[in-house]
Amino acid sequence: MIADVIAVVLLLAIAAYACAGGTDYGAGFWDLIAGGAERGKRPRWLIDHAMAPVWEVNNVWLIFVLVIMWTGFPVLFQQLFQSMWLPLALAVVGTVLRGAGFALRKPARRLAGRRLYGAEFAVSSLLTPFFLGAAAGGVASGRVTADAKPSDHAWAHPTPVLFGVLAVATTALLGAVFLAADARRFEAPDLEGYFRRRALAALAAVAALSVVTLIVAHDDAAHVWHGLTHGAGLVFVIVAAVSTLATAWLLIRPSGAWSRVTAVGVVASAVIAWGLAQRPYLVPTSLTIAEGAGADTTLRWLGVVTLVAVVLVMPAVVLLYWLDTHGELEGLTDTDLRLGAGDDG
Repeated sequence: MIADVIAVVLLLAIAAYACAGGTDYGAGFWDLIAGGAERGKRPRWLIDHAMAPVWEVNNVWLIFVLVIMWTGFPVLFQQLFQSMWLPLALAVVGTVLRGAGFALRKPARRLAGRRLYGAEFAVSSLLTPFFLGAAAGGVASGRVTADAKPSDHAWAHPTPVLFGVLAVATTALLGAVFLAADARRFEAPDLEGYFRRRALAALAAVAALSVVTLIVAHDDAAHVWHGLTHGAGLVFVIVAAVSTLATAWLLIRPSGAWSRVTAVGVVASAVIAWGLAQRPYLVPTSLTIAEGAGADTTLRWLGVVTLVAVVLVMPAVVLLYWLDTHGELEGLTDTDLRLGAGDDG
């Protein structure tokens, strides 16, 4: 019973990272294809301003996922990092390079340096979610096993690759939806329309890729396909589909209000549907939740620590997101800093 509860917590943490971290990755995706220095100047300006207050805190969810998996399900952790070592290693490298690129491109004084760090940030924002999605696809298709050798390319199969591409599309959707809302907050109507159009294109791509992934899963991940088309998994698939239609309708409307909520609903519902579709397995059909769980004592203490973390951390994170989305966390400009220095003098 306690193992099932911790498994649900792990699934919710993955969904939280897919939504929060996915929004950041999506912003990087649009940075990548914004065009040259002049053409992409305004979109990149908005991306910098929108991401700056929260991009680091979004990685808290990834750390939470790793701690729960390592502590609560050590067998899954071992098998996952053994079977999917290559995409996970590339995702780690991408995460590091992405953070470094975003942090260094703005203060870089030379144009060549800004371009280098900007390209580092943008390309990593594309590759990192792809490889994380590929690893998830390896789990869904049952290719994460104790028998897999480190040299096996368990991720280079239809379901993992499609999961990777779908992960990129969903991050692009989230990034565009949130950036459109940020453009409205910054009173930049041209950028609001710019990102709304891209959000609709990304939404169409997510819908098409979801259908293709479901078709491929029929043969390549049969257990997950059955779970997605029956029971609780099907319920969340329907929720994701309804959220998709609602997001499209809201993006077309002049105000676009609540589009962020429905876009998050698309991604969160899809992740939860995948998790429920795997029941009772952590890895279909070779590792059940009970087989992959740690000792009961460990799980109970992990539950206590998780509860404490939720009580202490969650209100601060929610407050941070609220302040950011309501425009209360504007960064200091060079003028502000100069004025502050003058006051000290």
